[in-house]
Amino acid sequence: MRRTREETLQERRQLKAEYQQLFDGVSALLFRHDPMGIAFDNENTDEYDHETGTLLPRLVTCNSSSDVLRVVHEEFCRWLGPKTAGSPEQYTQIADEVWQLWQARSGPLDSVQVHLNVPSKQL
Repeated sequence: MRRTREETLQERRQLKAEYQQLFDGVSALLFRHDPMGIAFDNENTDEYDHETGTLLPRLVTCNSSSDVLRVVHEEFCRWLGPKTAGSPEQYTQIADEVWQLWQARSGPLDSVQVHLNVPSKQL
């Protein structure tokens, strides 16, 4: 079932509030790597918040940086289209760093788990 824009925004606000450090870390590393060339002199540091908001809930399914690479590439393809997103290989460093942040997080992402119906043993 497709969610409304407001439902998506509400979920992102909730995710950001509950997991601010992880959200900010992933958004900042996307901004730093700037795979789409849209970061300008630290003026638009929230530019990758949309991708971060859809990427984080999917990390519960990842067991390695290669899983994260697949998810990151899929999200950029979804947001920007496959042609603009480019090849998965250009996201390798991003995936490695996202995986490191994911591994360093504190506490389970319970609200994400419920939303995705992922068993807690997979978190």
